[in-house]
Amino acid sequence: MTDTIILHHYENSPYAEKIRLMFGFTNTSWHSLLSPVYPPRPNVDPLTGGYRRIPVAQIGADIFCDTALIAQEVAALTGCAALDPGSAEGDALALMKQAEEKAFFAAVGAVPPLRLLGTMLRSFGPIGTYRFAKDRSSLLRGGTSRPPAAAKAAGVLQSFLDALEARLAEYPWVGGDAPSVADFACFHPLWLHVSCNRKPLAAGANVLRWYKAIEEFGHGQRKEITQAEAFDVARASEPRALPTSTEHGLLQIGQVVQVAPLDYGVVPVSGTLAAVTENRIIVARQSKQFGTLHVHFPRTGYSLVAG
Repeated sequence: MTDTIILHHYENSPYAEKIRLMFGFTNTSWHSLLSPVYPPRPNVDPLTGGYRRIPVAQIGADIFCDTALIAQEVAALTGCAALDPGSAEGDALALMKQAEEKAFFAAVGAVPPLRLLGTMLRSFGPIGTYRFAKDRSSLLRGGTSRPPAAAKAAGVLQSFLDALEARLAEYPWVGGDAPSVADFACFHPLWLHVSCNRKPLAAGANVLRWYKAIEEFGHGQRKEITQAEAFDVARASEPRALPTSTEHGLLQIGQVVQVAPLDYGVVPVSGTLAAVTENRIIVARQSKQFGTLHVHFPRTGYSLVAG
């Protein structure tokens, strides 16, 4: 069990759905630990040191934050190099960026307000809806992300759908002739829109064909586990060997640092800088509960400062 990937997630999380579908595409066996939809998250906060976003992946005593990095781990675990975000290029990479930046926030903004409220009430109840809305209103504070105004959201989403339709008229998949990370990155904001709107996706024939094909991948071989089991795995494991560090400015390995996303959910995680590679930051965290944990973050899109 210590080598099996554990996904800390909640069912309605679009970013978690991106990873779950990767598990389905690769027929991966994985462990599922459901988290609350908003903090505090007692199943994962002690592991990450307070990282705000979901999902988080765990392999033994190594903790992986951000789906860009989790996808890289899934690619390595399954031997499917096409799932590594570093493999995307050209038009596929441009569509990925459009999906995960402008289209993601527009996916919610394009839903009529009363319908969105109804979705939240169905999912969370009145008190949960209030707490969820309050939490999400603070999520962008201090970050660089700027969602489109409500009046423009539908147009932003339609622009993405038009670009995706044109790409899929030429190729069966976003990346070309076979599925890749670009497909899952482009799918998850549309899945979010459909979930919030509670209506079938209104899109062109090629997008609808592709959307159904992605859905049919399923979620692989999923097994639910408990918080105690996940914590036991962390406690019984040692972090894996560290990679060789590359140039990372004036900070020194072994120095106390803080790492935080730049775009949203800007909550810093503190620890000792263990390694910095071309594409990731690894912070060591010590606790009586787990011993040493290594928390991994992407280098792109994250700040790294002295703690």
